[in-house]
Amino acid sequence: METQEIPSSHRPRLMFTGGGTGGHVYPGLSVLEQLRKRGEYEVVGIGSKKGVERTLVGEASVPFLGIPSGKFRREFTFKNVTDLFRVLGGIFVSIYHLKRLNPHLLFSKGGFVSVPPVLAAFILKIPVIAHESDLDPGLATRIALPIARRLLVPFPESVELYPKRYRSKITVTGNPVRDAIFQGNAEEGRKLLGLRKDRPILLVLGGSQGAMEINRLLWSTLPDLLKDMQVVHQVGPLHTGAPELAESLHLSGYVAKGYFKEELPHVLAAADGVVSRAGAGTLWELAALCKPMLLIPLRGSGTRGDQVRNARLFELHGWARAIYDEPIPRQRFLEEVRFLMDTRRAQDLQTNLKQLDVRGAANRIVQVLLEVIQEGTEQNQ
Repeated sequence: METQEIPSSHRPRLMFTGGGTGGHVYPGLSVLEQLRKRGEYEVVGIGSKKGVERTLVGEASVPFLGIPSGKFRREFTFKNVTDLFRVLGGIFVSIYHLKRLNPHLLFSKGGFVSVPPVLAAFILKIPVIAHESDLDPGLATRIALPIARRLLVPFPESVELYPKRYRSKITVTGNPVRDAIFQGNAEEGRKLLGLRKDRPILLVLGGSQGAMEINRLLWSTLPDLLKDMQVVHQVGPLHTGAPELAESLHLSGYVAKGYFKEELPHVLAAADGVVSRAGAGTLWELAALCKPMLLIPLRGSGTRGDQVRNARLFELHGWARAIYDEPIPRQRFLEEVRFLMDTRRAQDLQTNLKQLDVRGAANRIVQVLLEVIQEGTEQNQ
C-alpha cells in the first residue's frame, strides 16, 4: 500500500480525485491552481497508481496517493469481473488514506478512478463535491450523484438531464480551463513548428490518445488541404509508426507529432482553425481561445454518446461545426475544413464563442468548495 508522507498542516485540506484521461485531470488541475493561489489550502491528489493523473498531478507539484482502480466496460468482458475486485481494493485503500488525512472535503472530477475515493468519502462522512464536464452525466457522476453534497455542471441545459430530486444540489459553473492555455504566443508557436506567417494554420487533434479515423481522413486529403493552408497534426502517441504518416512527412507545410504537451498553448495560439474530437475538456479549451472548430465526435457502439451530444450542443449555439457521418466522405471533410478556414465564417464562430464565460469557471467552482468548507467549519464549532 502506498503511504506517501503528507506533511501535517493547520490549513484546510482538500483532496482531489479524477482521471483515466487527461480530459478528467486538466480541468481539475485548473481548480487546484486557483486554490493554491490563495495560499490558504493544502491539496492532495488521490487516484490510480498507473493512470495519467499520477503523472499530471505530480507535475503540478501536488502530493499524490495511488490506489488500485478498475474500469467497467459497456461490453461484456471477463475484465469487468477482475476490475470489480480492483475497485473494492481501491475503496479500502481510499478509506485508509482519507481517514489518515481527514480532509475537509473531496473534490471529484469524474472518470472511473474517482469511484473508490468517492465511495470511501461517503463511508467516512466526508463531504463530496463532484463536477461533470459533459452535457449529461457519465457513470462516475451517476454513482456520485446521491452521495455528493453539491454537483457542478457545465451548461444550463445539463440540469434538465438529471432526476428532479437531485436538481436542488446542482450548480451551473461551466468547465474550468488551466491558466497555461491563456499564455500561448502565436509567434512562438509558428517558430516552434517552423511554419510561415503568411499562410493560415489548421490544427488537427484526436484527443490525448489520437484518433485513427481523423488521422486517415486527414492523410487522404492532405495534398488538397496544403494548397490553401499549413497543417499541424497531433497523431496520438500510439500512431507515430503509421505508414501513412511516414509517407506524408515530406510534404511542405505539414507538421506532425505524437502529442503536444508544454508547447500546446503556443500551438493553439498559432492555429487559425481546429479539427477535433468533442471531449469536454478540449472543447472548453478551444472555446476559451475562441478558436473556430470542426468537430468529429467519437461515436458508435463503443461510446456512451457523450461526445455526440457535446458536439450537437456546440453546433446548436453556433459555437462549432460538426460532422457525424459514418464513414465521413472525403469531399465532405474537405468542404467543411475550407468553410472553417474562411475568414468571414470563422469570425462568426468566434463571435458566438464569446458568449461562454470560460475564464470564470474555475473561480466559480472554487467558490462552491469554499462554501462547503465554511458550512462544515460552522457545524463543528
